[in-house]
Amino acid sequence: QVQLVESGGGLVQAGGSLRLSCAQSGLPFSSLDMGWFRQTPGKEHEFLAAISWSGVDTGTADSVKGRFTISRDNAERTVYLQINTLKPEDTAVYYCAAMLHRPWWTGSYSEKGMYAYWGQGTQVTVSS
Repeated sequence: QVQLVESGGGLVQAGGSLRLSCAQSGLPFSSLDMGWFRQTPGKEHEFLAAISWSGVDTGTADSVKGRFTISRDNAERTVYLQINTLKPEDTAVYYCAAMLHRPWWTGSYSEKGMYAYWGQGTQVTVSS
């Protein structure tokens, strides 16, 4: 089993920054590819970014590229999402997710259904 706990959300002004963290326990962290998604009421989860087990490969949604950066620290069993230049439309619940490592070239890291494990989410609210 895998447990994921997000933290770092909150209320911020537009233009500000946040770093979300997701702490993992259970299976060896280095066996997991990790992803970040977000969800607003009435909408599906939106893929944001993913990182391979080693940290060598990353993928970021075009909609947030340049503002969102994913990273991981395998020693700390933590994945991070740095969010810069926050906008009111970034307001959402942010989730981290984990899946057993797959070949990165398949692009499956952007597919919500590929992730077997999810955190409880952390709320990010951006005021204008």
